[in-house]
Amino acid sequence: QVQFVESGGGLVQPGGSLRLSCAVSGSIFSIRIMDWYRQAPGKQRELVARITGAGSTVSVDSVKGRFTISRDNAKNTVYLQMNRLKPEDTAVYYCNSPVPSFRPWGQGTQVTVSS
Repeated sequence: QVQFVESGGGLVQPGGSLRLSCAVSGSIFSIRIMDWYRQAPGKQRELVARITGAGSTVSVDSVKGRFTISRDNAKNTVYLQMNRLKPEDTAVYYCNSPVPSFRPWGQGTQVTVSS
């Protein structure tokens, strides 16, 4: 059973940066699509960014140009580099893969953007 462990969150001032990591138990080489999601208080979980096995990436408009998703298959880890953070980026961030179906969700990592 694949499991995800997210880390790297914290409290950061607006305009700051954080790098999130998603450690995957087992090999991610066979996981073609890896996503980062976030859930803000009182809101539904939303997709933030996606990376395919070939390295193609997509991200939602609200983070384009600020967030970058990447993966290191050798380390079984997916990253989310977040720059120029805004207060509205405050949320718990999760990684997962929807293909062929979502695995159990990890505990997530809290990102708080505040002055």
